[in-house]
Amino acid sequence: MYSDRIKSLPPYPFAAIDRAKLAARKKGVDVIDLGVGDPDLPTPQIIIEALCNAAKDPQNHRYPSYEGKIEFRTAVSEWYKETFGVDLDPESEVLALIGSKEGIAHGPLAFLNPGNLALVPDPAYPVYKTAVEFAGGVPVILPLKRENGFLPDLDAITSDVARKARLIFLNYPNNPTGACADLGFFKKLVDFATDNNLIVLHDNPYSEVYFGDGRPPSILEVEGAREVAVEFHSLSKTCNMTGWRAGFVVGNEEIVQGIGNVKSNIDSGNFGAVQDAGIVALRRSREIAAGMRETYRERVELLYSGLKKIGLEVEKPEATFYLWAWTGGRSKEYTRKLIDKLGIVATPGVGFGDYGEGYVRFSVTQPTERIAEAVERMERMVAEERSL
Repeated sequence: MYSDRIKSLPPYPFAAIDRAKLAARKKGVDVIDLGVGDPDLPTPQIIIEALCNAAKDPQNHRYPSYEGKIEFRTAVSEWYKETFGVDLDPESEVLALIGSKEGIAHGPLAFLNPGNLALVPDPAYPVYKTAVEFAGGVPVILPLKRENGFLPDLDAITSDVARKARLIFLNYPNNPTGACADLGFFKKLVDFATDNNLIVLHDNPYSEVYFGDGRPPSILEVEGAREVAVEFHSLSKTCNMTGWRAGFVVGNEEIVQGIGNVKSNIDSGNFGAVQDAGIVALRRSREIAAGMRETYRERVELLYSGLKKIGLEVEKPEATFYLWAWTGGRSKEYTRKLIDKLGIVATPGVGFGDYGEGYVRFSVTQPTERIAEAVERMERMVAEERSL
């Protein structure tokens, strides 16, 4: 019944996690979900009120424009200027998306012909590789290793592969590792892309979830980036709006237009009321994100201490709300033990690619008291195992 394209897809790791949670709950288990990165913090009331008011406007009941309201795109450009010091033309360099995942999935369709190479990081958000394969492209894996700070070794890419590749996906701050890239790395990446006529698709939804003194940079801050790169962003993590599907892609006009051409033939624009609420979110994002970071910082410290105490190798993340822990064994076996014995859900690293094997990703998108309970359960399990 299914096409070869669908039959060749690996199981989406987060769908498997949902099934495991459901099975455990059916057995009456008190499940603590540290798996999928879906913020538990509610969308701020001011954004909800903006949506309610905008939903009453009859103009928002009609088909929305494919590129997004100019008012929303202008708010995006203002946010980029205020946040990163990057000037964007809202008419030609900003495209509204139904969540950034949509644009990420459409990108390869716009730029890859069957058989074209695309550089894809591993471990990584699974959609990058899947999107390349959907477009008929051939993924070339860029290993992200701990000894390299989970940055790809651009010097290790052969000149033959670099010349044949059409695009490169990257994501910093990084999911799942929590690593960050600095402007020096981005400059090297832009030079590499320029020399090899590569399109850079940079996914940057975690820029506001950071724990150091300075915000992680945008690739568009680098000179020359606008010639080769676009950046995906969304309000999902910045303003706790995962279910709202409010995202955008910005940067190189031609690349933005290509993604828009695919979008206009496959789906529609965002609900106008969501865009109106998104304008409010963008303008209030600085204060929203500041409070959010303090909550996540407390949770990260708590879980980090607990994971270290039970003997896992883990570093405190520079950004994101994930901890990337080395278990030394098979990641699926470890996460199965957590759910079966403790009712704790975590994501096996191999779900993010072969180079994620041996790691487990823990998310802190649960109330602090639930994270404390998870730590207590893991400590009890390890104590019992050591006493045997």
